Amino acid sequence: MNSENDIKVSNLSKSYDGKNLVLSDVSFSINQGDKVALIGANGSGKSTLMKCLIRIENFSSGNIEIKGRNINKLNRSELRKLRSQIGFVFQQHNLSPRLSVLTNVLHGVQSRKSGPRTWFQSIASEEDRKEALECLKQVGLEDFASRRAEQLSGGQSQRVAIARALMQRPKILLADEPVASLDPHAGEEVMKIFHQLCCDRGITLLFCTHHLDHARSFSSRVIGLKHGKLEVDIPASQANPDQLDGFYVVNSKGAA
Repeated sequence: MNSENDIKVSNLSKSYDGKNLVLSDVSFSINQGDKVALIGANGSGKSTLMKCLIRIENFSSGNIEIKGRNINKLNRSELRKLRSQIGFVFQQHNLSPRLSVLTNVLHGVQSRKSGPRTWFQSIASEEDRKEALECLKQVGLEDFASRRAEQLSGGQSQRVAIARALMQRPKILLADEPVASLDPHAGEEVMKIFHQLCCDRGITLLFCTHHLDHARSFSSRVIGLKHGKLEVDIPASQANPDQLDGFYVVNSKGAA
């Protein structure tokens, strides 16, 4: 495993009102190629932290370095270039329902293309289409390319979202509770695909989860937030319910 930090967070604090801290003095680093699970109860600051990592949210104090770059010192052009190396998978897949699956995946190429921020299948290159079909094949949906996104199940939609993220050719993937809206079986299948693709491509992965089984199976390390503070940083093999009491972690069957 490469020892270079892909993500380095130092003394990060965030407040929306100038008084109450959503994140308080959070520090951690993630090496290139690592797979890390981020756990915590609702309201613990997980989603805010993920948004701060790509500067969707500004933070109050501290530093964030991505691939060795201090994100607060980047201008708009530099930030966009850095973001092109980062894929983001949300709990809600955010597909365009009336567009085809293939076109939705092709949208992932926008971040690494110059020019207008609009991308349609009709102007995509043949090379782009082949790559998009390969990404769909990797998530098991190559036969769904011509279907409209609104015809897919929740699990299929999230797999399309993963394929779209892969079209960015990311070095880092951030996933904010990517299977929270899925049933346990579909969630398990999506996480298996997600994790394997990141391993195959050497992608650094940070994902939020409430599931202890997912944290142990699909990461090598677990970090945990409680009331905005980092209170857990352990190898995934050492994660157990007693140690993580208060983080509202459940197993993949949905039981406490």
